[in-house]
Amino acid sequence: MRFVYTLIFTVFIYSFGIAQSTDLMLNLEEGQVYRQRTSSTATINQNVSGQEINMVMTINGTMSFLVKSQTAAGYELETSFNSLSMSMEMPQGKLEFSSENADSTDVFSTILSAMKDKSFLTIMDKKGKVSEVRNVESLWDNAINNFEQIPPMQREQIKAQIMKAYGAEALKGNMEMVTSIYPEKPVQIGDKWNVVTNLESGMSAIMTTEYELVTIADDYVQIGGSSVIQTADKDAYVETNGMPLKYDMKGSMVSEIKVDKSTGWIREAKISQEISGDAYIKRNSQMPEGLKIPMVMKNELLITNQ
Repeated sequence: MRFVYTLIFTVFIYSFGIAQSTDLMLNLEEGQVYRQRTSSTATINQNVSGQEINMVMTINGTMSFLVKSQTAAGYELETSFNSLSMSMEMPQGKLEFSSENADSTDVFSTILSAMKDKSFLTIMDKKGKVSEVRNVESLWDNAINNFEQIPPMQREQIKAQIMKAYGAEALKGNMEMVTSIYPEKPVQIGDKWNVVTNLESGMSAIMTTEYELVTIADDYVQIGGSSVIQTADKDAYVETNGMPLKYDMKGSMVSEIKVDKSTGWIREAKISQEISGDAYIKRNSQMPEGLKIPMVMKNELLITNQ
């Protein structure tokens, strides 16, 4: 009799374990539209030649993804911005820009408005990895080049700044923070796996994340993430506002992500980032010795599907 109870108990445990194992991936339906709303508040503290400079930047946006086609590998998504807004609080004052601003004298807001509902293509596999973002940069080109009253050099500066946040490479990394989160094999609660993401938003960085399956509910799955972020190449200079800068930064990120159990699409993600280090302005005629700028950046993001 004891043997029978033991056998039953063993079968129960085995069956329960199998029932709780899940193969996490995207399971999107062709012809359906999936949405993503992002709210980001970043606090940036810089020390420039002994002077503390603090800035708060808030970015809000909504995007839609129409599944144009599905293959064995993944999806072709017709992607568009539905709204974009940005505000910056600096010692000099506050600046605000929005795609919903109808004031034609607000050039930056008008550029954002010109991008609304213009579609570009995102190629994403079923594990959420983005292989390509196609045509978005030509859309920005068209939106910016319409302002012929702006000198060409200034237009190029505006374009360069926008590409750092909304260019193809930047969008790939931003999307993957909440889509490229899935393991290569089925997992159970408590299982962990690693994902490496390339970030391109002002500076190039590599983010290595350890994810963990936390909860399997009736209609959603919760995943926790702990990330390490580090400058990809601390000797590489990038052009920022006409000045060559390089970064030596590192930091961390903590994620709490809920995804829909049937589609794998994000329901909600709460993300906290903190990155610190130094930015270096390259030696030039105006700064013969160059300049080292210590900085700390903290960012709180909320991403939903509404």
